[in-house]
Amino acid sequence: MPAPRKPRVKGKADAPRVDAQPALVLHQYPYRETSRLLEVFTRDHGRVAIVARGAQRHGSQARAVLLNFQPLLLSWFGAGEVKTLHAAEWQGGVPQLTGQPLLCGFYLNELLLRLLPRESPQPALFAAYFDAVRALCVLPRTASGELEPILRSFELSLLACLGYAPDWRFTADGQPVMPNRHYGFVPGLGLMPSTAPSGACPGETLLALAQGHPTGHALAQVKPLTRQMIGSLIGDGPLHTRQLLIDLQRL
Repeated sequence: MPAPRKPRVKGKADAPRVDAQPALVLHQYPYRETSRLLEVFTRDHGRVAIVARGAQRHGSQARAVLLNFQPLLLSWFGAGEVKTLHAAEWQGGVPQLTGQPLLCGFYLNELLLRLLPRESPQPALFAAYFDAVRALCVLPRTASGELEPILRSFELSLLACLGYAPDWRFTADGQPVMPNRHYGFVPGLGLMPSTAPSGACPGETLLALAQGHPTGHALAQVKPLTRQMIGSLIGDGPLHTRQLLIDLQRL
């Protein structure tokens, strides 16, 4: 009678592994003595938490590569919520953000960290985020008017990809949007006519959004609505980067 086989203990070789996945780092902080914990946005796996072992050590190759707003190819393994980094390769081609564009980049990252569930693939949103980063990186550090269209375009993509964007052609009660009227957003309902232009958006702008090719002027006009929609999703917790941008504009 043959001897019974010993049960096999799972190790690293058995852990699910992902190789060379396009990604950008959203946030990172020290983890234990020598490692870093990363929140990354990947093209095919969505937001993923990854521990980079040894990345805190002086001279670590990973430490020099794992930079925010830089395109990377990441490989990792692990079956739990927090994966383990296997390799990181910098792709280059994107200058480092500075000044106001850098703060706007952190604003985009905070939106993703607050609203994007972990391991929920969003390739279209990943493309929109990467496009926004590349648009920000070519702006001067004191850019102002050029920032708004980039931020609004990403906010609209975020709302659409996560399924929160309304049908810009109709109000919450099914009435068609009229170009000569103004509309606001009511949490829990959606678009509704507004008698106060302040904090509302012209109907012609909403119809331009519905066509999918809004002008820079239309993107600027939709700011009150995107702010109200995002605020209703985030809840009571403030967006720290948005407040910082407001304070800098006041100064």
